[in-house]
Amino acid sequence: MSLEASRGDCVAMEPRAGVSKQDIREQIWDYMESQNLADFPRPVHHRIPNFKGSYLACQNIKDLDVFARTQEVKVDPDKPLEGVRLLALQSKKTLLVPTPRLRTGLFNKITPPPGATKDILRKCATSQGVRNYSVPIGLDSRVLVDLVVVGSVAVSEKGWRIGKGEGYADLEYAMMVSMGAASEETPVATIVHDCQVVDIPEELVEEHDITVDYILTPTRVIATGCERPKPMGITWFKISREMMEKIPILRSLRAREQQAGKDVTLQGEHQHLPEPGRQQTVPLSADRRPPDTPGPEANSMEAARGSPPGEGALLTADVFVGNLPQDARVSDLKRALRELGFVPQRLTWQGPRLRAFLHYPDSATAQQAVSCLQGLRLGTDTLRVALARQQRDK
Repeated sequence: MSLEASRGDCVAMEPRAGVSKQDIREQIWDYMESQNLADFPRPVHHRIPNFKGSYLACQNIKDLDVFARTQEVKVDPDKPLEGVRLLALQSKKTLLVPTPRLRTGLFNKITPPPGATKDILRKCATSQGVRNYSVPIGLDSRVLVDLVVVGSVAVSEKGWRIGKGEGYADLEYAMMVSMGAASEETPVATIVHDCQVVDIPEELVEEHDITVDYILTPTRVIATGCERPKPMGITWFKISREMMEKIPILRSLRAREQQAGKDVTLQGEHQHLPEPGRQQTVPLSADRRPPDTPGPEANSMEAARGSPPGEGALLTADVFVGNLPQDARVSDLKRALRELGFVPQRLTWQGPRLRAFLHYPDSATAQQAVSCLQGLRLGTDTLRVALARQQRDK
């Protein structure tokens, strides 16, 4: 990957094979510092970078019809978004800001004092003001966010976004969907310097990543037209027990969803397979689903621990898929299965072991899937497909 100056301060980033999100972050941070595009706080490494011209970029949000129609807007607490927070307050919109690292809840509602002057509103829009002029919003509050504004380290004109790597913006959006404060129709905007608009390989975008609909820079307003579905809720198998301990509101949301009968298996927890006849059919589809419908990822396991399927628990309706490439992602396999029309009810992903298990409703469907999936390839690798019970018996 290389950085080349173009269009003034813009960066042309040429993706190369094997580039990672962290590679792109480091290149952006290094470039902004070396070209003196960064603004306080510095250095911008490991942050959502503030930049010279951020207030100008924020002013461009006034050109969006979606902002004009917005009644409630959620804006991240990052420094470069300060101008949007001020505009929201000046426009008398309800301004919600996530609590730092979600330790004490999900939102704080900024409540300026009566008769607040422009100077007071400006203070309310700062990180200090968020602490001094806000009240917490609980899970049972009737909140319906019309627009989400997030910070980014890098973003592409297609709508792919890379944050600083901690995943809070993605998690916040998923939590809003889970509590009914947002839906996948809720638009997302980001404020960045022109140099942060770069090419991002689509294969780096994961199912839990939020995408952006609008990109605002000091010189441009970009409508991405992104049609990739946003998170439909919390992907519990991505949540670790350590994260659950750090974020109390996650525990409350998990309890609610568990009571509603949803799969809330956490990262590293072993999931026992129900009998095929009692499984709920969950299509592995990128099509939009109602907010209360669990997505297929909720029934997947990112890594296998304990006894995997096939060690005394395999059913005739299970299909083994082996010889997965080292760099394969669960989304790659799901996409291939959708294209062939043999979508399983559930999918157990064991990427570190280079294998996966597909769970079908009955043995006849599984047999048919095995026949039709022969020769299935991911990249240059031909996968090994067989009935799981037969595979174990070898």
